[in-house]
Amino acid sequence: MKSLNRVGLAALSLALSTSVAFAATEVTWWHAMGGELGEKLEEIVAGYNASQSDYVVTPVYKGSYAETMTAAIAAFRAGEQPEIVQVFEVGTGTMMAAKGAVYPVYQLMADMGADFDPSGFLPTVVGYYTDTEGNMLSMPFNSSTPIMYYNKDVFAAAGLDPEQPPKTWEELEAFSHKIMESGAADCGFTSGWISWAQLENFSAWHNQPIGTLENGFGGLDTEFVVNGPLQVKHWDNLKTWQDEGVFSYGGPGGGADAPAKFYTGECAIYMNSSASRAGVLANAEGFEVGFGMLPHYEEVEPQNSIIGGATLWVLQGADEAQYKGVADFFSYLSSPEVQADWHQFSGYLPITQAAYELGQSRGYYEANPGSDVAIKQMTLNAPTENSKGLRFGNYVQVRDVIDQEFQALLTGDKTAQQALDDLVTRGNQMLRDFQAANQ
Repeated sequence: MKSLNRVGLAALSLALSTSVAFAATEVTWWHAMGGELGEKLEEIVAGYNASQSDYVVTPVYKGSYAETMTAAIAAFRAGEQPEIVQVFEVGTGTMMAAKGAVYPVYQLMADMGADFDPSGFLPTVVGYYTDTEGNMLSMPFNSSTPIMYYNKDVFAAAGLDPEQPPKTWEELEAFSHKIMESGAADCGFTSGWISWAQLENFSAWHNQPIGTLENGFGGLDTEFVVNGPLQVKHWDNLKTWQDEGVFSYGGPGGGADAPAKFYTGECAIYMNSSASRAGVLANAEGFEVGFGMLPHYEEVEPQNSIIGGATLWVLQGADEAQYKGVADFFSYLSSPEVQADWHQFSGYLPITQAAYELGQSRGYYEANPGSDVAIKQMTLNAPTENSKGLRFGNYVQVRDVIDQEFQALLTGDKTAQQALDDLVTRGNQMLRDFQAANQ
């Protein structure tokens, strides 16, 4: 790729970027990354702008994922849309149904004559964002998967091997009781993102379906089936463990209270995004952090986990020069150097095999133990119909229902079976509403 050579030149030419920007074609990118990730994103864009003089990409922070997606839809209706918008994975079904609004990435790259090889991307990443013919609809950017973090010092204090995280839920339960009984910590584990980690990824990891028709990939008339025996068993256990103090609920959505429970040593184990790695290491002061794959129940061999995060969608309505700029920028973004840098800084998965191999050749994973857990977990087995991802309309709203039903379980208002049955009923109504509006 021609972009490979630019990466090394980016830093040297950064100072020249402002002098040539006024003559270049402008491309606007709406994104949802604040804080340190947002600063890193702007650094990447600055590197691209400095590497050439034909295009200037302008990143614009639009708030949360949901706010960014909502703003983009409103802007498109008003004819004021950006060329690129970052959309989280649960918005994929909605974006695919927005016929006439999206310029599929595979088509864009072909039309613009860009150097683009879809086979170089990790199948477990791009599979989430392809159509039924395998064509990439959006450009992967920040993809992650939930993993296990654990407190090695607490493990040692409780008489557990600090180099051996629990592999199964049965082990995790036993370890947690030992930790609590020893006084090394007050609770066994907590979790961010109940919907993502303890239902969607739990199902994929155990090769259980989330919905019919290949988890929604096969059509809009899909239905939820997350009330199967294993999902019911797990939610029932989470309720029992919450009552016993083994599990400590971190709250709805991303689970805002979960990180502090781990950082302070209250809970010995924490499950959340692999992209939380930098934050975990920065905040876990006073103890050593270990990393492990998600646990599985003994009766089921683990399959592979699924991704979260977001991709970059291209919107219709721009001119050809701008689309050429988008294609050129995407080539730069997917180059091994840029991807390896982004992956190693953030903890997001490398989206290409070349970026992963670059990290290996440079000794990154040896120097940073545990940094490849997410990759090994994602690629443990070839994805099945149950583990390649999910694609449901109105899924942003469905996730709110998942949180509501889980909270009804924890308060004792419903059993696990009742909560998951009601989740299926309410979720299926949302699917039918989406189907009626998009057929």
